Amino acid sequence: MNKQTLISFAAVLGTAMLLSFGCGEAREVPDIPFGPTGDAALSFDELESQFPLDETARALLTQENIEVFDQEHIDQIYARLKGGPIPNGPYHGSFFFADGATFRNLSDVGGGLRGRAIDAKLDKLTQIGEMLWRGKVFYRRQKELRNIIDKEVVVAGLFGVSLDQMRREKVFGEDVALLFPAKLYRGESLFDNRRPSVIIDYADNSDIDGFIEAIDGLAGKNGLAVRDEIRQIRPGFYLGRAYFGPVFGLNFTLYNEDVATTQEAAES
Repeated sequence: MNKQTLISFAAVLGTAMLLSFGCGEAREVPDIPFGPTGDAALSFDELESQFPLDETARALLTQENIEVFDQEHIDQIYARLKGGPIPNGPYHGSFFFADGATFRNLSDVGGGLRGRAIDAKLDKLTQIGEMLWRGKVFYRRQKELRNIIDKEVVVAGLFGVSLDQMRREKVFGEDVALLFPAKLYRGESLFDNRRPSVIIDYADNSDIDGFIEAIDGLAGKNGLAVRDEIRQIRPGFYLGRAYFGPVFGLNFTLYNEDVATTQEAAES
């Protein structure tokens, strides 16, 4: 699979996993310290030394306002975070493309017959990404993860599978499908190898219980070999990066209010 094809697939598979809940309203830019960008950018070690992202600064970040930054600033935030503990349980998710990009900008990279064939598959995955993705459920003890997909009847119709084939549970008070399983572990970041991140690896997901080739295989080693990595902003709140093979695709956040409030209460 060449790079253009990989990017074309990756753009919308990312949306199949990461749904933005942003409403498009103007959002206040949090007062976060940043180093210079572009040709004047510092090394990550210099950045952390001269522009530390301390607890007070991290407390200003939310799922909504972090999306106002361009990619270079998102990169600087991520580089100054630590992996934190591997999450456990369900987390609400939101994805975003920095610099004004959208999944359609990226999916238009492909052209000709190959591009049209790709688009036929992207249409299905786009519907999942834009309307149906709700977050992730971490199974820390089992070292596994599954994605929360709403309206499982719609998904079954899109992929021609039966409801009985899909793992379905009640999460956040709603009946959902748990699809796109992945391996969960702590490992080296593809972006910043100075310290580990929490890795969500879909490449070898076919041996996870309940795997459905027609759906889950799109993220696996015979599909896009998706690999997410996350670092903790604060308890219950993570910033993530999604990769498709070696290609960076998009940013996402994960948030669990119960974890956040419990930790805040314990520290007060």
